[in-house]
Amino acid sequence: MLGIVISFDIMAESQHNIAESRQPSGKYIAIRGAREHNLKNINLDIPRDKMVVITGVSGSGKSSLAFDTIYAEGQRRYIESLSAYARQFLEQMTKPDVDDISGLPPTISIEQRAGLGTPRSIVATTTEIYDYLRVLFARVGHAHCYKCNREISRQTAQQIIEQVRQMPTGQPIMILAPLIRGKKGTHREVFERIRREGFVRARVDGKVVEIGLKRPPALDRYKRHQIEVVVDRFILDETVGNRLADSLEMALRIGEGLIIVSAQHNGRWRDTLFSEHYACPTCGVSVAELSPRIFSFNSPYGACPACNGLGTKMELDVDLIIPQPALSLERGAIEPFGRLGHRMAIYYYQLWRDFAAQFEVDTKIPFYKLPADKKQILLHGTSEKDEERFGASFEGVIPLLERRFRDTSSDYIKRKIMDYMSELACPVCKGARLKPEPLAVRLGGLPTGEAGKNIHEVIQMRINSLMVSS
Repeated sequence: MLGIVISFDIMAESQHNIAESRQPSGKYIAIRGAREHNLKNINLDIPRDKMVVITGVSGSGKSSLAFDTIYAEGQRRYIESLSAYARQFLEQMTKPDVDDISGLPPTISIEQRAGLGTPRSIVATTTEIYDYLRVLFARVGHAHCYKCNREISRQTAQQIIEQVRQMPTGQPIMILAPLIRGKKGTHREVFERIRREGFVRARVDGKVVEIGLKRPPALDRYKRHQIEVVVDRFILDETVGNRLADSLEMALRIGEGLIIVSAQHNGRWRDTLFSEHYACPTCGVSVAELSPRIFSFNSPYGACPACNGLGTKMELDVDLIIPQPALSLERGAIEPFGRLGHRMAIYYYQLWRDFAAQFEVDTKIPFYKLPADKKQILLHGTSEKDEERFGASFEGVIPLLERRFRDTSSDYIKRKIMDYMSELACPVCKGARLKPEPLAVRLGGLPTGEAGKNIHEVIQMRINSLMVSS
């Protein structure tokens, strides 16, 4: 219980010995004859249910009194109150050098230390409040579709079947039932279950392996693994008939309401998660069962894949690329084009000349006077609408520099391009650090129909505002 601050000097207490007046033990911690370390037979009474500050010069015995005497005695008494069986697992503590301490309540010690600042730390995680918020949103949050903003409900097996039937025909399909999702262990019992139920293949950490009569794959017990049983494989066309429905229903039963449909497109397999738990019937967006880990930006299940949960990325900064908007293209408004080497300068010169001719841009006027749509095309490239409108395409300065940075093997070029980068908010999550699915889970809301707040919006609020909202 916090109260008034009482400050006293250890040296003054020892000299005047004012604590000799015997105070009632129920209101005070009475210390008699404290001689631990450099304490000289100290007698004093410390008020209970108050905030007490111990002051004194270095070496006066502040820590000896607070930690080595009062706290040590409190811990020793607590350990002695335990059973003999429990005490054998704990370190035995010796009695501090003190004649008597009375009125001592249960004690704890909080060590002062500098916070460990990392790019992933925020106030909510450092104070561990965020852990409680994750549990709260997982239990009472309302999932919404991040595309159409509708509150999503559970999908039926028939709805899942109809959505799979609408996939492009002629492509290979795998029906997978997830059994292990991000859990450590060797999972031998899972492979035994797969074999016992008559399946011969499983996808383990993204790779399809034969189970059958072979020994199960050896997994590192200290790493997290993904295991899905391959229920069926076929080419999606009109001939699949009832086979598709039977396989999907079996996978839903094995996966306990979760199913993964993996389709091969251009040589790559792409997974689509379906769930009997949460799904948007309009957009087809499915969300796995809400759990605390999907709200964690330190977990791959919740972290934004673009920034890996950091909320920021090193991105090319327009203000650094165009540091002097009053310059024209001819006078070098695009600064990096003149600083990446003589040969590249010639290439870039011809590039923006072609851009000016294709999109009818005056290269002699200041950059800031260019039409907004032309500046957008110059910096970010053409969209499909732009290509239809102008009959030409342009990669864009920023995509071009990004490609150059990604593809070059020259450290010199990389360093030069990094001069035009800044740590900016992630363009995908806008600094929220999480995937769209957990950000679409909301809590609260008003009877008028106003949407509630997601977990990122909650942690941005001030505590007094949060109390009013609750």
